[in-house]
Amino acid sequence: MFVLNIPNVLTLMRVMLVPVFVACFYTDHTAMAFCAYVAASLTDMADGYLARKLNQITSFGKLMDPLADKLMQISMLTCLCSGGYIPWWVMFVLLGKEIIMVIGGEFLLKRRNVVVKSNWSGKLATVLLVTAIIAVYPWHGVETVTKIGSVLLYLGLTVSLYSMVNYGLLYVKNANQQKAH
Repeated sequence: MFVLNIPNVLTLMRVMLVPVFVACFYTDHTAMAFCAYVAASLTDMADGYLARKLNQITSFGKLMDPLADKLMQISMLTCLCSGGYIPWWVMFVLLGKEIIMVIGGEFLLKRRNVVVKSNWSGKLATVLLVTAIIAVYPWHGVETVTKIGSVLLYLGLTVSLYSMVNYGLLYVKNANQQKAH
């Protein structure tokens, strides 16, 4: 159920920024597209902080916040791949990982009534990927920054995959502990 509060409004704004970003990118308004991406990234940080600070954590936010993040991330990666800035396989690996995480999260929610919370590795992966995307994005024209962005992209991809495995192992451990009790 949707509750109208500041964190949920920020999440909805992030979802609405996805088509704005894509439209701007493909109509050669890359600066506007970049601004939409940065705004989405900032609202991502703000909504989580405000939800905790104002005690406005909702089921809607728990479900939609990560979905909004992934929609923007996959949209950005698709645009960067189509422009030749990053290889397609990176986007497909991240997309596959996200599909596995969504299916796993849905399974846990339906079968165990558990909402998967982000952990330090997931947050680190997000920071690395956002930083990499900002560095790789064609707004600055500085080759060194682009190369650093590529390194951060592969590092973020690695941490993201580690995070997925970590979530899986944590679930198995918790499931085994529940069976023992």
